[in-house]
Amino acid sequence: MDKALDLVEAVARAPQPPRLTDLAEEVGLHRATAYRVLLDLVRRGWVLRAGDRYLPGTAVLQLSSSAARNSLTAIARPVLTELSARTGMMANLQVLEDDRSRVIDAVRPDRLAMITDLIGESLPVHRFAGPLALVAALAPAARAPYLRPAEAAGHPLEGPDGLLADIERARRTGFAVEHGRNEQPVASLGRAVSPTSGAPVCALTVVGLDAEFTPSRLPELREHLREATGTLQRLLTAPGASAISSDPANGPV
Repeated sequence: MDKALDLVEAVARAPQPPRLTDLAEEVGLHRATAYRVLLDLVRRGWVLRAGDRYLPGTAVLQLSSSAARNSLTAIARPVLTELSARTGMMANLQVLEDDRSRVIDAVRPDRLAMITDLIGESLPVHRFAGPLALVAALAPAARAPYLRPAEAAGHPLEGPDGLLADIERARRTGFAVEHGRNEQPVASLGRAVSPTSGAPVCALTVVGLDAEFTPSRLPELREHLREATGTLQRLLTAPGASAISSDPANGPV
């Protein structure tokens, strides 16, 4: 327990997102032991992984506003702001939790003030594009917990309109689209950010009025979202990312 807390504190106070070797040396652990402890901390939401670096997880952010200065939300905020400006829509940032995703930041234009930003809300995969994009980026064996809320709500898993078909479409195209399942006139488009070949770190989603998600507009929205997720992925894995008034972290070994 002490070493786990030492690692969480070391990630939170680091002047730039640390690597595994840096953390192991700082807390006095063998590299392999530090890695095993970090795996548990990532699973519990205390630490996030991005590339070969680590940063405070959502559990830390809920407890400490100071950690937010060195967090995923700090890194992603300029990306969200630009994405919202380019599309004229709300842009939000989501991360996976046990069986849903959680919205940890959002930028909403005044014209869409009638649409809730959902910050702090946990979202099931069968109703929102963000968790759908994240679950589609997981290995098939890791998706089961995220299907259970859909089953409990009576949402079909099988068939052309079932959740598994939605997940497969999102996996194949790299984008998740949702029309009106949560709020009738609202639609959203999501894309996962996966700096490594492992699980996705987060997802970016654009949200707006369903009437604006037309077949002719979707290619443009996809391109803006592709560029935004690419930018965030580079920020999360850049060696000097802390120089960008924010901080990445989280990484493979």
